Parts: sequence; C-alpha cells; structure tokens
Amino acid sequence: MKCFVTGASGFIGANLVHELIERGHSVKALLRTESSLRGLEDAEVERVCGDVSDRAALDKAIRGCDWCFHVAASYHLWLRDYAPMYAANVEGTRNVIEAATHAGCARIVYTSTVGCIGLPQPVDGKVVPSEETTPVSETQLSNHYKRSKWQAEQVAVKLARTGSPVIIVNPCAPVGPRDARPTPTGKVIVDFLNQAMPAYLDTGLNWVHVRDVAVGHVFAAEIGTIGERYILGNADGNWTMKKAFAALEEITGVPAPKFQIPYFVALAAAYVDEAIAGLTGKPPKAPLAGVRMARYKMFFNPAKAIRELGLPQTPPKQALADAVRWFRENGYVKK
Repeated sequence: MKCFVTGASGFIGANLVHELIERGHSVKALLRTESSLRGLEDAEVERVCGDVSDRAALDKAIRGCDWCFHVAASYHLWLRDYAPMYAANVEGTRNVIEAATHAGCARIVYTSTVGCIGLPQPVDGKVVPSEETTPVSETQLSNHYKRSKWQAEQVAVKLARTGSPVIIVNPCAPVGPRDARPTPTGKVIVDFLNQAMPAYLDTGLNWVHVRDVAVGHVFAAEIGTIGERYILGNADGNWTMKKAFAALEEITGVPAPKFQIPYFVALAAAYVDEAIAGLTGKPPKAPLAGVRMARYKMFFNPAKAIRELGLPQTPPKQALADAVRWFRENGYVKK
C-alpha cells in the first residue's frame, strides 16, 4: 500500500514509518521545514514539506495514497496562547480526514489519546482500568491539550458517520526507541538515567512498547472496524511510577528515587512555577496540567485491540530496556 503519514518525525510517527517500510509498504511523509529527522534515519520515504493547516496542499499530497495515518498533533501542557494548538489539533484533523476521503483512501487511521477516555474509577479500593466505552466528563478534560484532542476526536467520529473510512486509535504511554524530542514519558526515563529525578508522585501509567503501538496502527488499517476506537496499550502495563522506577533500577543499576512527593506540595509548586512562566515566557518545569493529570492513575484495558486487532504485547520491562538502550546510544545520558 502507498501510505500517507502526518507527524512522521514524531515518536509514534517515526516508529510507524519504519514499521510500514519493514512490511513492504511505501510511505509519503508530511514534514514541516523545521522538523527533526532523527527518528527517520535509514527510512526511505517520499518527503512532502507542508502543514495540516494547508488543505489545498493536503489534497495534492494525499492523491494516489491507499491509506492515511494522521499522527500529527500539537502536544504542549503549557503555552501562552493555546489557539494554535486548537487550530492544529481540531481543524488540522478535519483537513487531513476530509482530504484523505476526497483522495479515495480506503483507510484513515486517526491517532487520538487515552486522555479522551474516561478516567479509571476505584472499586472496592482497587483501580479498575478504563475501556473504550468509559465516558469522559468535561471536568476530566482538565487541560487544553486534552480538550483539543477530544474535540478533534469528535470531528473524526462525525466524519466516520458521514462516510469517511476512519478508525481511531488511542495510545497509552509509549516507550522505546526513536524518542528524539523526547516525549514527556521519555523525559522521565532520561531524567532517571541522569539521576535528575529526586522524587516522584503517586501516579501510574499504562506503559506500552512504541513498536506495539506502531503495529497497532498498521493492524487498525488492515482489519480495524470503521468508526471504532481501540486502546493501544499493554494488558500487563498498568504500573505505578514506583513500580516503573523499580524496574528501571533493575535494568540500569541506577538507584530509584525513594521519596514520594505529596500531591498538594507538587500542586502548590506548579502554581508558583506557572506564575513565573507567565512573567518570563519560559515553559515551567512542572506544568500545572501535568501535575493535575498525575493525580490519577491512568490505567487502561487494551483487551479490545488485543482481541480484534491482534495487538502485540511486548513486556513493559522490555519496552523500558529498549528505551534505555536507545537513549544511552544516542547521547541523552550524561557520563
């Protein structure tokens, strides 16, 4: 298949591009002029310079493609002006899906986020992982990134109902190679390796190998049901930060942080940090949005994707080990 990929230089996008090529597909990658190509090293792709805001350019670029993967997104937990984020995530999604539909793509895979799914709820003292049908309340859309992605997902759902061949995937917390930026999750690992993580919050994520997420995108295009959403995670990956750090200590020999910060202390510090950021224009080290999300254990159940797509289940510890190896080999760890 000839595949059009937006966000090809990002963490998930770069791994998706490599996965598509390994499976014999050809790739046309939409890249902005300032995009880093570090994650696309050794990938033979047709590069198209452009942006999701340019509908005319998208119409031309997607023409002749069989599948479209819309992975691109503006991901920031703090900005002075959030309007560009909504424009990129919401209207950009509309532009890509409408252009891909007009071009005759047989499958359009839209990369959403588990932030658009309702938070896990405690039952008898245990956190029950959320599923695709768990409703999300307006109060749970606690920051502009979540709200913009939720609005974008609603655009995708509406267009699927009106005839666009859209399948939605909701990745959890991917880790692994080619996290060039790195992502916020990857930065946790980098900070750990550099012993710049003195303490942690009592939170949790569903840790999943980025390769499994990339494969999940391909399988969604091959056999996913149009109009459905699929959580791309790991059934054994619902780990607290404490458990993740213990695994990293075992993998690396670097001692894990022992001190757990009370939530109210982290929240107060975030308010101060953001106040300073508002004056200086420099992004806060601990954005308020990130601290608020860390109040909850983001545990999810990927059973549907495993059952219907055959989503691979690489052990989370292996995912962390692969991430550590890539960061060490690519100069992210201080000697």
